[in-house]
Amino acid sequence: MTVDVQQVVAQSADAADLHAPVPTLLLEVQTLLGSLSATVTTITDRGRRPFRPPPDWPTRLGELAYGVYLLADQTGVDVTQVVTKTADNLHAHARQLQAGDERGWPFETS
Repeated sequence: MTVDVQQVVAQSADAADLHAPVPTLLLEVQTLLGSLSATVTTITDRGRRPFRPPPDWPTRLGELAYGVYLLADQTGVDVTQVVTKTADNLHAHARQLQAGDERGWPFETS
């Protein structure tokens, strides 16, 4: 049985009345990512020590992912489709690199 994460997020957001304007959702995602970044900065002593995820890392990463899925839902984006397309593009880019045909950062569009 496959779980449609985007559908689960949409249903829970509807039930909890979490819908907000896109700028507000973007700020929330930015805040969550910033918090994760600050945690890594602190734990690694600004990159001088190796990173070891703290116990709450999975929960906090899940909250960030939830925010991205909610943003996608509010803007009509099928996350599974665009992530799959991105993965396919990166795979093609890797093949180009192996063939010696480097074209820069893999997320650039042609």
